[in-house]
Amino acid sequence: MANLKGLAKDTAIYGLSSIVARFINYLLVPIQTARFAASGGEYGVITNVYAYVSLLIILLTFGMETTFFRYMSKEGENPKKVYSTTLTMVGFTSLLSSLVVFLLIHPIASAVGYANHPEYVGVMFLTVAIDAFMAIPFAYLRYLHRPIKFAFLKVLNILLNIALNILYLIVLPSLRLNPFGIYDDQFTLDVAFVFYINLVCTIVTLLLLWKEWGTAGFTFDGKVCRRMLSYTWPLLVMGLAGQLNQAASQILFPYFYDGSQQEALAQLGIYGACIKIAMIMVMITQAFRFAYEPFVFGKSKDKDNRETYAQVMKYYIIFTLLAFLVVMGYLDILKYVIDESYWEGLRVVPIVMVAEIMFGVFFNLSFWYKLTDRTIWGAYFSGIGAVVLIVVDILLIPQFSYMACAWAGFAAYATSMLFSYFIGQRYYPISYPIGQITIYVVFATLLFMGMYYANSSLPVWAALSVNTLLIAAFVVYIIRKDMPLSSLPIIGKKLKK
Repeated sequence: MANLKGLAKDTAIYGLSSIVARFINYLLVPIQTARFAASGGEYGVITNVYAYVSLLIILLTFGMETTFFRYMSKEGENPKKVYSTTLTMVGFTSLLSSLVVFLLIHPIASAVGYANHPEYVGVMFLTVAIDAFMAIPFAYLRYLHRPIKFAFLKVLNILLNIALNILYLIVLPSLRLNPFGIYDDQFTLDVAFVFYINLVCTIVTLLLLWKEWGTAGFTFDGKVCRRMLSYTWPLLVMGLAGQLNQAASQILFPYFYDGSQQEALAQLGIYGACIKIAMIMVMITQAFRFAYEPFVFGKSKDKDNRETYAQVMKYYIIFTLLAFLVVMGYLDILKYVIDESYWEGLRVVPIVMVAEIMFGVFFNLSFWYKLTDRTIWGAYFSGIGAVVLIVVDILLIPQFSYMACAWAGFAAYATSMLFSYFIGQRYYPISYPIGQITIYVVFATLLFMGMYYANSSLPVWAALSVNTLLIAAFVVYIIRKDMPLSSLPIIGKKLKK
């Protein structure tokens, strides 16, 4: 229980920073969608470019975050050498790849559909290269159990991003000031502003991490490097395939949408804006991942480790189901995060949220092959999921537009999750409380059906009231079955008195 409390504490800190950052980041949606008209497709450009970015960050870090934790805690390894070697490897590949991209920037820009805007490619790749390098110092902070500094830097980066977006997209144009010269009626805001702002914020964060990367030594141990690469290359394949499950739809959509390029980007912008609401599940999964990864490797030698892993799985599913119900119950309020012209895409929210829950379960299951050094299985599972997603996208986007993207992600995560569970039970059996988990899933599904009926047939105020009661019923069930109030830190003490 003490281990679980420590995990919960770190998750809460990582989660708070992630939630705060994402919440503040939501402010970019109304700002950018108001400034860049949906009909012009600019927000679709942002969605599309950031999809490429999410794949590039995986490629440039090549699975080294997980490998870093594995070797920092592995018997016989020197943590200082592991950290320095990892930082040197990622730094070198980031620098080298940046040089290659800038030498070939025009053909690359043409290949991804931005021949007239090579600056999109150059600026965002440089940002990704710096982010990839910073991933290792951030991982080092997690290894040292310093979530406060980790959270501070992450939130500061987002706050700076928001401030600069407001300044350059709202304040200066309203004052008729051109930040790069004299304002005239021909001056228009290009979407490149968003990318330049991101680069500035990334550089500031890098400088604030100087203590973590500046004192690492940048020594390189070839033997350590070879051992780490033999462990990490399947993680790279797995990471790329896994990220394809999140990004491939946004990349493929403009190529397979049955309409003009501008229409495709406009529809993609609607999808990209609406899934921002569903990203609350990504926040929870990300916070959990940041805390759980070092926790698992640190506990791998304990006798009760499998029992702990099983309990963590159950509580993860319980609280993500609760988050799902809260979002769906108050969607009529949360939808104001995005501009009204984008509301037609809100129907993707429940599909994407359930898909993210399954991704979290898949991540939870992934430790059986990480702890047994069978990381190739992760590549298999993620690869199969990516193939499923791409096939569904190609077949259905022409007919169902962005709804195909939502269902493609659902199918991909479900496939990866099921394969990982059944094969994992053969190599690293864990007695997950399947019966208890199933009851929670069925109960949450019934409550969601009640919410769907209320939202479609009742006035907004009445639907919100009904949904609140349904959410309360789920909370009461959690308390009665798995989390009695007497076990809580502060409330429990008062109840015992």
